[in-house]
Amino acid sequence: MNPSLLLYVLSVVVASFSQILLKKSAMKTYDSFIKEYVNPYVICGYIMLFGSMLLTILAFRGLDYKYGPIIESLGYVLVLILSRLIFKEGISRRKLLGVVLILAGILVFNLGA
Repeated sequence: MNPSLLLYVLSVVVASFSQILLKKSAMKTYDSFIKEYVNPYVICGYIMLFGSMLLTILAFRGLDYKYGPIIESLGYVLVLILSRLIFKEGISRRKLLGVVLILAGILVFNLGA
């Protein structure tokens, strides 16, 4: 297995968790405008996004660019799963269909590669 591929998958996982942190912050109410944007959830979320960007840059040193959109699309699936587990959000038929289409696209890409 290509280490750059694993690095890029890790980048997607980190970005997905950062989105969960940012959503958790957005679900809270704050008593001031500043606290909305300067709180531990937001700060950690953006630090994780920055880290994800660095991991992506490192991953593309040893990875073909054609794999970028394919691996990145796994983030949508992961965010859906994390939202279900953490926020107890329902998974509608439309969301499920979207995930199936994403996974089918990944499968078709890999069959053609």
